[in-house]
Amino acid sequence: QVQLVESGGGLVQPGGSLRLSCAASGRLFGSNAMGWYRQAPGKRREWVATATNGGTINYADSVKGRFTISRDDAKNTVYLQMNSLKSEDTAVYYCNAVSVVGIYWGQGTQVTVSS
Repeated sequence: QVQLVESGGGLVQPGGSLRLSCAASGRLFGSNAMGWYRQAPGKRREWVATATNGGTINYADSVKGRFTISRDDAKNTVYLQMNSLKSEDTAVYYCNAVSVVGIYWGQGTQVTVSS
C-alpha cells in the first residue's frame, strides 16, 4: 500500500511563490505517474500537472509557464514549484500517483493566495 503525504502549502501574496512536496511511503512499481490536482471552494477537482517516471511532463494550460513539476525517484517524492501565484490558484492541492497496482491520493494541502 502506498501512502502520499503533502507538505508546503500556506498563505502567500499574489505574485509570490510556494513549493509543494509529496512523499510516497511505498514504492511505485513499473511505469507510473505522479502529479498534482487542486480543488477550489465550490468547484470540481481539476488536474494541474503530471510527471511520469519515463520523463513525460504535462501541465494544465492555466499553470503552464508558472508551475514546474519535478520528481526525485530515489526519494519517492514529487514537487510542484509554483511561481507568479494568482488569487485563482487558491485551492486545496492534492498529490496523486498512478501505477499498475493502483491509484493513490494524498490528504491535500491548502494554498491561499491573498494580499
